Amino acid sequence: MRQGRLYYVMGPWGAGKDSVIEWARVNGPSYDVVYAHRYVTRSPQPISGDHVTLTPVEFDLRERRGLFALTWQAHGLRCGLGKEIEHWVRQGVDVLVNGSRGALPHAQARFNDMVPVLITASRESIVHRMQARGRETAEQIDQRLARHDSYVVPEKTLTIVNEGSLPEAGMALLKAIRSHG
Repeated sequence: MRQGRLYYVMGPWGAGKDSVIEWARVNGPSYDVVYAHRYVTRSPQPISGDHVTLTPVEFDLRERRGLFALTWQAHGLRCGLGKEIEHWVRQGVDVLVNGSRGALPHAQARFNDMVPVLITASRESIVHRMQARGRETAEQIDQRLARHDSYVVPEKTLTIVNEGSLPEAGMALLKAIRSHG
């Protein structure tokens, strides 16, 4: 049996990563990929995207019990991908996850045949989206932009620039999956 492949989607806050992933999930079932959710220690949001909110205590318990395949911290939040993704990949299932640029080396060490996918946007679009969202302070926006500006895209990373319509970016993600399947 063929082992599945992990598509590790990452990108800066404000690039529209969650929206692109959600669009692809809803509109691309024929692409034969499953979408895993993240576990995040954040206050519940009106639109939860692809994550399950955990308290820090719940997160600690799951981490101690070995229930995560990968964990990381970003912007004061703790995030994790459930161990179920390892099972799915072993069963020949292609899996798309919403990861972190900072945790990419750990993900690459853990998943041999992983495909890194970067969803990004112009600096101006990122600022506009973060301001419209209203969750970040001006200082947090500046910190995230500094991280965005300093990020060096690793070799063999598929890059999707989310500057047009959401369906355009979503189709670009689905085509990237299809081309590597």
